[in-house]
Amino acid sequence: MTFLLRVVLPDRPGSLGAVASALGEAGADILGVDVVERADGSAVDDLTVELPSGRPPDVLITAAESVRGVQVESVRPYSGRLDTHRELELLDRIAGEPAHGLQLLAEEVPRLFRAGWALVAVREGQRSWRLAESSAAPETRAGDLPWLPLAKAIVIDPDEHWVPEPWRALDTELAAAPLGPASVMQVLVVGRPGGPAFRPSELARLSHLAGIVTTVLGA
Repeated sequence: MTFLLRVVLPDRPGSLGAVASALGEAGADILGVDVVERADGSAVDDLTVELPSGRPPDVLITAAESVRGVQVESVRPYSGRLDTHRELELLDRIAGEPAHGLQLLAEEVPRLFRAGWALVAVREGQRSWRLAESSAAPETRAGDLPWLPLAKAIVIDPDEHWVPEPWRALDTELAAAPLGPASVMQVLVVGRPGGPAFRPSELARLSHLAGIVTTVLGA
């Protein structure tokens, strides 16, 4: 079975190699590595790891954290691929099918950000509703998103930003990025059930993607 392992490790030569060796000794096979961010002497990496059938994912945590200074942020089943061209491929598809651009964006963003779902919502007056959604987006009644419009991409904290109850389910981490100028009051929302939390580098990436899509669609 394949898992996505997010680790925080010292940003120094040999750290990732030591983690790879420890995982290999535990019977795991690393299929891919993606650097999420580097700052303040630490690196955050996503490792796509395959375990033999029947082995519990706990062995990945034990193995990785046996390396000094390494902390596992999360481990979860993963069926996608770490593929850096996906964003360019998505933008190319959106440019070719602008009438379906928002739906294409909602469908592909969960794969790009290792998330569970995504949706595009818009606010008009005191009412908000969705314009597009991925297949796993939670069902919600029409309501209001009073924190719109957004000036920049943010992590949505349900204690500070009202959201429908289904968005909070399964300890879902939430991020949002504006789609278009403030007058449009349109937003891309991404949900990651079970975490991990969205990092500043991921927010920046989400913001850039939303900005480019806005330009492509002429919104």
